[in-house]
Amino acid sequence: MQIAALFLSLLNVAWVQPSDADTAAALLDHLVGTWAMAGTLGGKQTTHDVTARWVLNKEYVEFHEVSRDRRPDGAPAFEAIVFLAWHARTSEFMCLFLDNTVGGGLSPEGIARGRRSGNAIPVVFACRSGECPPGLSERESIQTKFDYDPSTDTWRLTIDNVSDGKASRFGDMKLTRSARGPIR
Repeated sequence: MQIAALFLSLLNVAWVQPSDADTAAALLDHLVGTWAMAGTLGGKQTTHDVTARWVLNKEYVEFHEVSRDRRPDGAPAFEAIVFLAWHARTSEFMCLFLDNTVGGGLSPEGIARGRRSGNAIPVVFACRSGECPPGLSERESIQTKFDYDPSTDTWRLTIDNVSDGKASRFGDMKLTRSARGPIR
């Protein structure tokens, strides 16, 4: 009888599925590291260096992105710090995007949201309760998707500007592991 109970207990453990939070954390784990991100943004070829790391007790992934292109003063042409997290209560990813082009990212409407889709983290920046993220109107949104390919351990980042329901590709970048070291 004890053997049967042990067998049933082991069988029950085998059927336990990981939680949404566990699978979301596992997907974010694949994003952690040092990357070269190359492709097109705004119709121009570009390469950015990226360092992604868990921060604040592994609650958020900080994604620090710096363009290799430089302004005349030597500063990066583009720099962003992005925070990605899983919000268990709503079963959504949350994304806070701060960059050196348009201020105002620290606002409730500046947080994008999206539900996991396989190996992808899709998030949408859109107006909420009549308030819009910087640079967007009520009829516009920005759809950003981080799509992980486990067979090559690479990510594809796509950014679509959507206006009146029509999408226009703004960015298509591929992230590959880099030996350059973290951004300082």
